[in-house]
Amino acid sequence: MVGVPESHTGWTFITNHARVLAAIADNPNVRIRDIAAHCRLTERAVQRIISDLEQDGYLSHTREGRTNTYRIEADKVLRHPAEAGLSVASLLSLLVQDETDRVRKPVAR
Repeated sequence: MVGVPESHTGWTFITNHARVLAAIADNPNVRIRDIAAHCRLTERAVQRIISDLEQDGYLSHTREGRTNTYRIEADKVLRHPAEAGLSVASLLSLLVQDETDRVRKPVAR
């Protein structure tokens, strides 16, 4: 993970489930501890979110020694009726940037 973002108060556009999924998309071998720090969540909250995503078939993992390798089901359709027909891949294409883009493009304010 690149760096830990500053904390934020108030409402946001993105859910914690989407943030966790994006962190995993950035690095399929990411540790729960690193996801928690990046998303500003507790490790327990990240574990619950991963469990939710696995239970509904959006995510799976394999254990290799002490490392989990996650696999995102990119073709799976989003759950909410307002996003009917949109896939996980569509969502992640908006949330996950190529690392070179992240370094090059300043954030507009």
